[in-house]
Amino acid sequence: MTKKKRENLGVAEEIDGLEEKLTRCRRELEAVNSRLDQAELSPEDRRCLEKEKSSLMSKASNFEKELKLLRHENRKNTMLSVAIFLLLALLYAHWTM
Repeated sequence: MTKKKRENLGVAEEIDGLEEKLTRCRRELEAVNSRLDQAELSPEDRRCLEKEKSSLMSKASNFEKELKLLRHENRKNTMLSVAIFLLLALLYAHWTM
């Protein structure tokens, strides 16, 4: 996803979108695999399906890598939010005592 596009979306929304894309990609991969299992394919059709399978596997791998990075970023953001909350809670407790 481009940097400009990412600025408009939250990390959680990006994760949801990528998970949907990954799910669709895996479904397409299953469909290609089932077509490859058919015995009556010409060599050219089989080669085309193998190429499509390779492309889908590469795409799925890229989605998984990006998801991993986004989840890491989401964890960092959550930890930062918790740290800020705890700091504010400590400051509040200090001033009210």
